[in-house]
Amino acid sequence: MYEEALEYIKSHEDGVLQSDLWKCLDIDSRKCSRIVSKLLKEDLITREPESVDGVRTYRLRYVGAESSSGRFRSLLVGDIFEPCAGCINECVPEHCPELSEWIFAIVLSEDSGLDIGQPIKKVSAAKLQQ
Repeated sequence: MYEEALEYIKSHEDGVLQSDLWKCLDIDSRKCSRIVSKLLKEDLITREPESVDGVRTYRLRYVGAESSSGRFRSLLVGDIFEPCAGCINECVPEHCPELSEWIFAIVLSEDSGLDIGQPIKKVSAAKLQQ
């Protein structure tokens, strides 16, 4: 039943409501809660509170699936967000320290073999030139 629940959650890109999961699997809500707890404990899913027609439930999402917020992941290098997105400064990109720092972070993450989503240490341009 555990694997069936995980496969059902995986198959829905926007996640599923916990109340729909137990109905779909034809189990009671108590057993579904135990399955969800196990999936949460193993970090396979996330659970967010949601209200449907005034009834409180949870939206379950498979951790491996990219949610709509994942579409901005390419703008992140470690914990540094791409500085030109939403920038209102009228600067010259070749001389923008924020943009340079972001580009250096990309280069460092590629050179070190880090996953771009991992946090990295900030390094000044002077250190890179050494």
